[in-house]
Amino acid sequence: MQKSPGDGVAPQYPIESVDNALRLLLLLGERTEEVRLTDVSAELGVASSTAHRILAMLIWRGFARQDPRTKTYGPGPTLTSVAFSIFRRMDLPRLAQPILEDLSSSMGETSHLGILEGANVRFIAASEPAAAVRVASRLGREIPAYATSTGKAMLASLPTEQLGRLFPTDSLPAVTSHTVQSLADLEKELETVRRQGYSTNREESEDGVASVAVSVANSAGINLAINLAAPVHRLPVSKVATFGRALKDASMRLSEALG
Repeated sequence: MQKSPGDGVAPQYPIESVDNALRLLLLLGERTEEVRLTDVSAELGVASSTAHRILAMLIWRGFARQDPRTKTYGPGPTLTSVAFSIFRRMDLPRLAQPILEDLSSSMGETSHLGILEGANVRFIAASEPAAAVRVASRLGREIPAYATSTGKAMLASLPTEQLGRLFPTDSLPAVTSHTVQSLADLEKELETVRRQGYSTNREESEDGVASVAVSVANSAGINLAINLAAPVHRLPVSKVATFGRALKDASMRLSEALG
């Protein structure tokens, strides 16, 4: 019998529609860019009408989503949830811990790994330096994503339509007096994040604390980011780019560890 891509034995009575749906899920999970209907049709070798029907079913079940502006398709919340369940079995904190420890040791500041959960960021791993004065770990805490560098690094990767679903009104509740308080201002800031490759936070989630963060690419499409947090006086604007470079290196290491 013919071997399948997953190294299993091909079924005696394959169901083409199921096979096409599974191949489409693989396509959505592997592509770093949104896919068009013509891409799906070509990949599956089916008519556009057939590709559209499969996509409609995946959207209904939450495995895919469509950007209403561009009409392109990407992974949906159900697919992301499945991928996150797999990542949890891999023990994300364990994989990230040595990378965070190296980062904290070399930069002398606290580092975190965060994951986007709805409109909040949850910190799932952390490392503190030996310095007597340092930012305390936020391990286990949830904070509004727009008020943290970690959250903003992840929000910058979302399409406008998804951002609008997370924050349906323009007003954003302030965490401190420095927190961005409108969706319009947040969107402007996210444009800067996309351009420079890292996000910043100066006393937006906690007085006296500044941070820099970088997103972590991964094949499952889970929204992850790592940060370095420091007392605000130890992170002047002149040091932000240096933190950004160190974080990008650490992000690449974690991406490779995740496979």
